[in-house]
Amino acid sequence: MLTPTYLTETPFLNEEGLSKEIETGLLSSSAHISPKFLYDNLGSHLFTAITLLPEYYPTKTEKSIFEKYRQEIAEDLGVKKGLIDLGAGNCQKAESLFKSLLPSSYTAIDFSITYLEEILPQLQNKYPEIAMFGIGMDFSKSLKLPDAVPKSSQNFFYPGSSIGNFTTDEAQQLLKQIKSELREGGLLIGVDLIKEDKLLLDAYDDPLKLTAAFNLNILRVVNSVIHSNFDVADFKHHIKINHKLQRVELYLEALRDTTVTWGDRVREFKRSELIHTENTHKYTPESIKNLLASAGFNSFTIWTDPKNYFALIYAV
Repeated sequence: MLTPTYLTETPFLNEEGLSKEIETGLLSSSAHISPKFLYDNLGSHLFTAITLLPEYYPTKTEKSIFEKYRQEIAEDLGVKKGLIDLGAGNCQKAESLFKSLLPSSYTAIDFSITYLEEILPQLQNKYPEIAMFGIGMDFSKSLKLPDAVPKSSQNFFYPGSSIGNFTTDEAQQLLKQIKSELREGGLLIGVDLIKEDKLLLDAYDDPLKLTAAFNLNILRVVNSVIHSNFDVADFKHHIKINHKLQRVELYLEALRDTTVTWGDRVREFKRSELIHTENTHKYTPESIKNLLASAGFNSFTIWTDPKNYFALIYAV
C-alpha cells in the first residue's frame, strides 16, 4: 500500500520571512495580517466547521455544482491525470472528484503541513492506488512544484473562491504562475458571485460565532510566530461589505486601548482600531473570465447553480 509523500523542504515557510511579514503588517499605519495565517492546524479545523454552517452558502453551493455537472466536468478535465489541489484543507472537495476523474496522482498543497499530515494518511488508506503528495507551501508568494511531483499531464484545482482573498494584481500573478506550471491540462476554479448583503453578512458573521473564533485565532498564530503578547479577549470579529471593491472585508476590532509587544517592538491599538485580516472578493462571470484571460487562459467552461450564487470554471 502506498503512503503519502511529504515535501517540506520548500523555502516558502521559513520562520524569519514569516516573522518579518507579520511585523511589517502590524507596524503599518493601518495594521494588517495576511489571511494565510488564519490557517494553522486549529484554524483549518475551525474553517472546516464553518463550512458546515447553514449560513455558509459557498461550500454547499459549490458541492451542488460538482454533483450536478460531475460527468461534464470529467469530460472537460479528462481522466487519469494528476490533480494539484491548492489550499487543500481537509481534501474533501478533491476527493469528491476522485471517482469521476480517476486521478493518477494527487498533490495537496496547503499552508499548514501539520494539517495535511493529519488528513492525507486517511485519504491514502481509502485510495491506495493514487500516489499522494503533501506540500507545505505559501503559494501566495511563489508557486513552483517540486521535482518529486509527477510531470505527467495534470489539472490544477482551486475551489472555494479562495482566489477572492487576493487583490486583482495578486490574483493575476498567481494565475499566471498556475498557467506556467500546467502540463496538458487546465485549472478548475471556484468563485463566489456578487449577491445581496444579508447573505454575505450571515455567512461571514454567523450566530454561532465560529467565524469570529476563526478570525480571532489568527492572534494566537501571530503570538506563536513572533512571540508577541496579543490577548484574544482584547479584540472582536468585525466585517465590512465594500461595494466599491466588490468584496467582504474581515477585521479584528480593539475593544479597549491595548499595547502589544514583541522583542523590542511595540504597537499600541486604540479602542475601535482595526486589524485587517482578510478580503474575499466577489465576481461576475465576466469579471472572472477577464481576470483569467489576463493571466493567459483563453478557453472557459462555466457551471453555476440555479440562484447564481457561485460559479465553477474550467480554464485552459
